[in-house]
Amino acid sequence: MDVKTAFLNGKLEEDVCITQPEGFVASENATNVCKLQRFIYRLKQASRSWNFRFNNSIKEFGFIRNEDEPCVYKKISGSIVSFLILYVDDILIIGNDIPILQSIKTWLSSCFSMKDLGEAADILGVKIYRDKSKRLLGLSQSTYIEKLLKRFSMEESKKGFLPMRHGISLSKEMCPSTPQEGERMSQIPYDTAIGSIMYAMICTRSDLSYALSMTSRYHSNLVKVTGLQLKIS
Repeated sequence: MDVKTAFLNGKLEEDVCITQPEGFVASENATNVCKLQRFIYRLKQASRSWNFRFNNSIKEFGFIRNEDEPCVYKKISGSIVSFLILYVDDILIIGNDIPILQSIKTWLSSCFSMKDLGEAADILGVKIYRDKSKRLLGLSQSTYIEKLLKRFSMEESKKGFLPMRHGISLSKEMCPSTPQEGERMSQIPYDTAIGSIMYAMICTRSDLSYALSMTSRYHSNLVKVTGLQLKIS
């Protein structure tokens, strides 16, 4: 499910004023400002206030917030188990009882303006696939990984075995030692690639952990290039 204009649901407790919006300026009071009655987007407090209100609303329905993962909620009633996962304004609902899932949707729709997106197929770059005949549920990030390969111009690269190809040896001596080498290496998005792959490792590809552990140790060398401090891979 998706919450429409989520940040507008936050309750404004502070006094916040804005200049009159362009096109809605009262000519007789052009120097006046407007006092907000509700949160609007781009306010620093908007996301926190929205999350606070959602947390209170979903707890009224009987959900318990996970202490280790604040975006995950659970509700257990006998053999019926339901999970709700919130990411800003996107909601993923999981459970083993269809009527209960429907009641959760009804409750959310009574609290906020919602859009029901139906059966989940993907969320945050993770594809959800099912084989109901075999009672299997799986997660895949193949599309996300393919986009990464294209982004870093490696779509034609050969496939290799994990955790890491035999014979690769990394050391600090391989880091740039001159300003020219530092400037050349500063054009290589090493940090970005490591971070992007790390997202896949955390979600679905734990087998990448060794390779990431090895390569992430060598991207903190600072080299002066034309008077600037650049983070060199």
